[in-house]
Order: sequence, then C-alpha cells, then structure tokens
Amino acid sequence: MSEVTPNGGELELSREVEAIQIPSGDTFKLPAGTKVILTQSLGGTYTVATDQGLARISEQYSDALGLEEQKNEQPATEKVNSEIDVSDDDYKSAVWEQLRTVFDPEIPVNIVDLGLIYDCTVIEEDDTKQASVKMTLTAPGCGMGPTIAADAENKINNIKGIDGAKVELVWDPPWTQDMISEEGKMKLGMI
Repeated sequence: MSEVTPNGGELELSREVEAIQIPSGDTFKLPAGTKVILTQSLGGTYTVATDQGLARISEQYSDALGLEEQKNEQPATEKVNSEIDVSDDDYKSAVWEQLRTVFDPEIPVNIVDLGLIYDCTVIEEDDTKQASVKMTLTAPGCGMGPTIAADAENKINNIKGIDGAKVELVWDPPWTQDMISEEGKMKLGMI
C-alpha cells in the first residue's frame, strides 16, 4: 500500500466501498474501478470527489483506496487504555483527544477547533463511565450531522473504560465563526 496520497491525487477503487454522500448524509455504494480524487484525508476518514459529487469513505476502506490507515499519537488515550494510574481527569482528556480526531468532511479542521463542542463530561455511575457530549454544526440543515455525531461516539467508545458515549446535537447557542479556535482560524487562513 502507498503512503497517504496528497490531496488532489486521483485514485481507483480496488473493490466496492460504502460511502456517505456529502452533504445529504445518504449512504451509497461506489463500485470497484471507480476513479475518485482525494480532497481530504483527516481523522481516519477520506473525502473524495466522484462523478456523483463529494463522498466520505471511512478508514475501514483505506485498502480499497490503496492507502495505509492513518495512525495518530494520542498520549491521553494511550494512558487511559494502559489502565496505569488513571484519574477521572485522564478520561476527560482522552475524550477531548478523541474528539480532535473527528472532522467535518468539507472543512479541514477538527470539530473541537471548529468550536462545535459545547460540553463534554465523563460521569461514573454504578462502576461504569459514560461520556456525554453536546455538539452543534456549522449549519442546522447539514445532513452530515448524524454521521459526524456517530463518528464522535465511535471514537470515544475506543477508550478503554468508557462504557458508553452519547453525542447530542444542540442548536443553542447558534454556532458562529467566532467559536473557531485560534489554531482552527490559522488552518482556515482566517488570521
């Protein structure tokens, strides 16, 4: 397999993959042999341009794209997963770290730096830890909202010791560009 192809590189699918249409959020299949142009490769997901428009492909299909899965260093998550001397704050740090690996498929900034996360807590009840996240979207009509929320839940559920994650979409207060972090603004060329 090749290294991750730079954005803009044309690839041909070696097998059929399931994709998510952007921005509707509808699931559909892309057959083997389909030529796609990689437009974004972040957080373990790939945004590709096809003759049917933009689509998002998950990391489980990286081999069909001829790419290696992306690996990110995650010290907080690795510490929690090691279960060595872990505190409640470590779990919360690991959740935030996982949220930073979730990206809007059209914007090359993670959902934390976009200012989409309004609240994040880890609650322990009956010897189980549950993560609860309140997030919003840049636009209320975005069909990708449930997909992005499910991606966040899946990433949080990769943390050993977290027994469940709930990501709730909220609309109050409405999101504005002022909520983007300095790092996010730099990536978007806003400063």
